[in-house]
Amino acid sequence: MSWTYATLLALVAVLLALSLSPEADSAAVPSSTGSAKDPQGVLKKIFMKEADASNFFRRRSRRGAKSQDEINAEQRQILAADERKREFHEEKRNEFESYAEEEHDEQDERTRESTEQWREFHYDGMYPPQEYNRQSI
Repeated sequence: MSWTYATLLALVAVLLALSLSPEADSAAVPSSTGSAKDPQGVLKKIFMKEADASNFFRRRSRRGAKSQDEINAEQRQILAADERKREFHEEKRNEFESYAEEEHDEQDERTRESTEQWREFHYDGMYPPQEYNRQSI
């Protein structure tokens, strides 16, 4: 039974801390309606009057033509995204090529070592092994 009391006490402590914190007051919606009608500072830049908003949406409907500046800006964004994508894939390709080259070099080294071991093991010392003495062309 004591764990239920401890849990209840911890829950009450958390609720008390949340109710006294200043972040809880800033997240609350203000009760005065006067500030919503007349925004100040940064909010004035975000919100616009209802008539302006309806004119904006009427002017920019689905079929509304875009200005040349908007088309150019969108085209620049698309080109920049394509450039970033191309650079990313080029970097990944270079990484893979260097990885593959290192793997190939390691495989060549292992093959050379095993061939050298095989030659040493099979050489009887009586005559030079002609087949394995040739220089590769």
